[in-house]
Amino acid sequence: MLRVSPQTSEQKSRSLWVGLAATESEILAAQKLRYRVFAEEMGARLNPRTPGVDRDHFDAYCQHLIVRDEAHGRIVGTYRILTPEAARKIGGYYSETEFDLTRLQHLRPNLVEVGRSCIDPEYRTGAVITLLWNGLARFMQSGGYEYMMGCASIGMADGGHNAANIFQALADKLAPVEYHVFPRHPLPVEMLASEARAEIPPLLKGYLRAGAQVCGAPAWDPDFNTADLLILLNMARVDARYAKHFVERQGA
Repeated sequence: MLRVSPQTSEQKSRSLWVGLAATESEILAAQKLRYRVFAEEMGARLNPRTPGVDRDHFDAYCQHLIVRDEAHGRIVGTYRILTPEAARKIGGYYSETEFDLTRLQHLRPNLVEVGRSCIDPEYRTGAVITLLWNGLARFMQSGGYEYMMGCASIGMADGGHNAANIFQALADKLAPVEYHVFPRHPLPVEMLASEARAEIPPLLKGYLRAGAQVCGAPAWDPDFNTADLLILLNMARVDARYAKHFVERQGA
């Protein structure tokens, strides 16, 4: 686990800690944060069994990375992590509910899935996502995992036009065809594309700058009303210009 001193002037009064949730109460706090962000802020249809809690059947098999503001006792950022070992136990990855991953079959022994990334609105200054990425990198390094994947979501409040434009704008970021996945509910990109400039969400932009590739066309997620791109990152090829933001090398 990693403890980091605040780095920005806005965060000087805060003591931020990043690590894996160790108790049920910490996991619950992360799931409540997810509900506030995804359902209350973004309008996702989650239909939770427990009011105010975003939880599905994958959660019990995942490890939950959290950032905690220790001065205020708050969970302010989270990712959930599904290892290949856990994916075998549950029968697959969450991404497989949206994509056919057949062409990634050979990567499974070293393929970690990350998702449900969210940050408390009061903490969206860059410091928390940097800590989350550092925590993910240490998790990957400590487990000897080589590949990370996840669904990068694009909001569809505009009907999906921006999502279609983003996909077309990322032609140079596509993975080789042998790593392509196939959406189970494809977004009709050609019908939705327009002449408007593609507005790439910050998280997706960060993944791409780190060296991630897009593994094919977007899927439509009706519950979250997002267009999802399957992102794949080879940890051995993290872009050196952004490595200090995404990964802390062993011994650093």
